[in-house]
Amino acid sequence: MAHFAKVKNGIVIKVIVAEQEFIDNLIEVEPGEWIQTSYNTYGGVHSLGKTPLRKNYAGVGFNYDGTGFYAPQLYASWTLNSTSYLWEAPLTYPTDDLPYKWDEELYQSDNTKGWVEITND
Repeated sequence: MAHFAKVKNGIVIKVIVAEQEFIDNLIEVEPGEWIQTSYNTYGGVHSLGKTPLRKNYAGVGFNYDGTGFYAPQLYASWTLNSTSYLWEAPLTYPTDDLPYKWDEELYQSDNTKGWVEITND
């Protein structure tokens, strides 16, 4: 069994588990293309050391550009890494082992800040 993503206009609209033969013989009424995706591929790396498939495992709402799958852009300031197909913040994540979240408004007002510590307050 393998995972397949149905892509319509560059957007994943469905992900299923099926045999290749099922996909090959599928009669569709809804337009789109079935593209194989790998559950074990993330950031252009296969977790079991095999050949990665299409950069990332596809999810509904993901984009597909003919090379790889990537999540929708969550923040305007983040850029898509052309190797991993993962979104990257313009500032490095803090390395002090505390939990942080991205604050786009803070970054837009001061391009030296953006990561905000998550507290239990």
